[in-house]
Formats: sequence, C-alpha cells, structure tokens
Amino acid sequence: MTLIASTKVSIRNLYKIFGADPVAALEHVKAGVGKAELLAKYGHVLGLENINIDMAEGEITVIMGLSGSGKSTLIRHLNRLIEPTSGEIEVDGEDVLSFDEVRLRRLRREVMSMVFQKFALLPHRTVDENAGTTLRVRGASRKDYLSEAHKWLNRVGLNGFEKHYPHQLSGGMQQRVGIARALTSNSPIMLMDEAFSALDPLIRTDMQDLLLELQTELHKTIVFITHDLDEALKLADHLVILKDGYVVQQGEPQHILLNPCDPYIEDFVSDINRARVLRVRSVMSPLTDGEVPGGAHGEVGYNETLESVIAHSGGDTSHAYIVVRDGDPVGTLEMTHLVKALVPRAASEAGARKQ
Repeated sequence: MTLIASTKVSIRNLYKIFGADPVAALEHVKAGVGKAELLAKYGHVLGLENINIDMAEGEITVIMGLSGSGKSTLIRHLNRLIEPTSGEIEVDGEDVLSFDEVRLRRLRREVMSMVFQKFALLPHRTVDENAGTTLRVRGASRKDYLSEAHKWLNRVGLNGFEKHYPHQLSGGMQQRVGIARALTSNSPIMLMDEAFSALDPLIRTDMQDLLLELQTELHKTIVFITHDLDEALKLADHLVILKDGYVVQQGEPQHILLNPCDPYIEDFVSDINRARVLRVRSVMSPLTDGEVPGGAHGEVGYNETLESVIAHSGGDTSHAYIVVRDGDPVGTLEMTHLVKALVPRAASEAGARKQ
C-alpha cells in the first residue's frame, strides 16, 4: 500500500506586488491586468500572481523558471523574509503570517534552514564554527554545537577540514559547509535558493547526488529553487514551473515532461535528453490484477532510465520486458512504446499532421 505524504507547507492565493501602493495595484491584477501592463500603466511590479502549491512532507519540491519568473521571491515568502501583498502560508497547519516576532524567530531558527547560492559563510570563522552557527545562535554550548557540526561535516565529506577557513576551500567545498550548516540546525524544512548554480558542472552533479543521498536517509521537506530543467527533473518529487510570477504547470516531473500543458512548457522540455530523464515507470503498461506477463526478453527495473533500457536491449526495438518493482512484476515495457516516448509531443503531433 502506497502512503500519501501529508502536506508540510501550503500556499494559497499568494500575491506579491512591489511598488508604492501594492494593495491598490492588486485590484488591477485581479481585474486582469498583466505584468507588463501593470508596470507600464501603474508603475508597479507583479512578483507573484495567485500562487497555490502544496508541499508534501519528506519530499523535494522544486520551483523553477527563467530569471524574473518569481522563484526567489516565492521561497523568501515561506520564512517571511518578504511579506505578501495577499494570500495565505501555512506550515504544519499554522498560519505563518500571524506569527509574532518570537514565533517568527523560532520558525527561522528551528523549523526552516536556508542554503544560499553565494554560500554566505562567515570568513573569520572556521569551517566547524560556520557549520555550527544555527545551534550557537540558539544558545548551545561551544562543545555541543561543534560536536554536531563535526558529525554533519563528516557526513558531507569534509572530515579533516573542520579548522580551515572558508577562503581555503573550493566553491564546492564551501557549499558543502552550507549544507552541513543547514543539517546541523536539525530543522525539518530546508530552503535551497539556487544552491548549486554557482558551481562548475561536475561539482554541481556531485552536489545533486549528495543531496539525493542525504534525502534518502533524512526525508527532509526541501524547497529547491533552480533555473535548470535537468537539475529540476533530477531532484524533484514535485515540480512547479513559474513564468512572469504565476504557475504555468505543476506536478510529478515525469508527467509534466510527457504531458506539457502549455507551449511555454513544451519549449522548456523540447531539448531535454529524454532517454536520460524518463524512467520506465512513466512509459510502461501496468499489469492488471492477476495478469501473468510472458514472452519477454528479460526484466527491467521500475525506476530505471530509458537510456539504461536502450543499452540493455542493444537498440533492438522488437524487444519487450517485464517491469519489476521490489522483486515483483508490475508492468510490461515494449521498446516501440519507449521509442515513441523519446519524441517530444509537439514534434510527434507535427509529424502526424504531415502524414
């Protein structure tokens, strides 16, 4: 039986308008005025428009979009670094917007940790002192916060670097300190704003793998901001795509890739290496109750990439496979169906019209 994760963070009808009179400007937006017109006619910037998202406990929600789409504005609403013009934000069913200074301080110190794009390490403090910052601010003794910091520094691969200073580390190592600092806080929610975008591609891949490895163990509720679709598809349990401050499409990443709801999304996914991203579970034919599969050329894993299946088949499109999950058959996969899934929907429909 599949358990349905409970909602950890809920955003409802969230608007953010920047300008001298955002409340008045909000009425124009609700009347249908768009981002460009709001700026040209009324001198206000529409940051977020009617955002509605549920973020499940223990999952990675990735918010992605191009520059100016509202990604960073949105994540900064969760811990109220930015105040909304209108809307609701709930964490564990509690209205964050009603919090006084004491409760808001506790939210930021104990419930939500943040990993920044620019690392935000204190240059005059050692690596272990940086990693223990959140516990030190809460009043923990030096012995206790350094002990916890050492545990997480070791976990992110920085054992032996505890007494170094940030300038003595590479960019990837500095970001590992940032992740260790977030983990040392023991907060259930991690906010990661373009956390890996300043890193070189190979280091970035290593950091993504590290995050997924840690998540398998810790089951944090992670909100991850990125402008990179490959990164989003790799990390996300739930993907939210923004454009000009509003949600264009959200859902399970594999579903969005196979079923883009808008030309904007189709453009986004058109150049993706679909074989490397799509997984068997998304293109298989599920078994009906009592059905016993037969006549296949072997077994493939439920979560294998299509790229690995192609390699396994040697490119033979006549093959078919039994799909196995946790040792049990759950579906079948024909290579002809796999090949069709590799063609973006827009290109596939265009080809059908020409026939």
